[in-house]
Amino acid sequence: MTPPRRAETLGMALGFVGVAVFAATLPATRLAVTSLSPEFLTAARAAIAGLIAIPVLAAGGRAPPWRDFPKLGLSALCLAAGFPGFTGFAMRSLPAAHAGVVVAVLPLATAVVAALIDRERPSPAFWASAILGAALVVGFALRRGGGVLEGGDALLLLAVACAALGYTWSAQLSRRMPARDVISWIVVFALPVSAPLSFAWRPADPAEVSALAWACLLYLGAMSMYFGFFAWNAALALGGVARVSQVQLVQPFLTFALAAALLGEAIDAETAICAILAMALVFAGRRLRVAAV
Repeated sequence: MTPPRRAETLGMALGFVGVAVFAATLPATRLAVTSLSPEFLTAARAAIAGLIAIPVLAAGGRAPPWRDFPKLGLSALCLAAGFPGFTGFAMRSLPAAHAGVVVAVLPLATAVVAALIDRERPSPAFWASAILGAALVVGFALRRGGGVLEGGDALLLLAVACAALGYTWSAQLSRRMPARDVISWIVVFALPVSAPLSFAWRPADPAEVSALAWACLLYLGAMSMYFGFFAWNAALALGGVARVSQVQLVQPFLTFALAAALLGEAIDAETAICAILAMALVFAGRRLRVAAV
């Protein structure tokens, strides 16, 4: 196996690890917003990640060059504020399984952003595979939802836009510095805002918040906002943003499984079949050309 092919293979493997971590984000958010406000949840998960990142950076992180500060700041705006904020408000009214399918347009959105700002040029066959994958999962969502999208879906689409931009900028940074350092600096950059807002928006009576909601917040901060990006940023840098982003086609179906286990939401044979088809498209896309210019 040639070195570029090994890098792509490792990137895809790390991508699956990241997706497995991210798959619990929507169910955990759905559970948390029953007791915690979306504003507090957004700020607190970023603050938790920032507090974890401080000792990680102190133990061996590298300071980024000044030229990377704007991109780190924009990544923080998208990943520490935009995506969690929009999903937090959306999850007050949407089932986790429904939201998971709407967010499934993220792989296609990320490929588009990578083509626009990261100089990746997927082949026509790759675009066909990405569009087919997005059509598969969105069509599945529309079929389940009676042919209509709900009001919270607009917020989820804004979340998708934030994530696609944040992923692409993070991948660019991860080619110049360790993936661990990239997400660490992103959440540390957000800490001067996230920490005061967490305090300002804290629950009036923390004792009334369920232990499950606090546990979900801890997962969102430590895993979804931080450790999951160790694998994800490295995957995007190694395998290419457009190619590795297609791994997220399987994320909705992992979300369905978690929603069924944690929230009692139904999952059936149709869902399983669509998940298998999405996985097949991921592996097909891995063999299609994506050039860098």
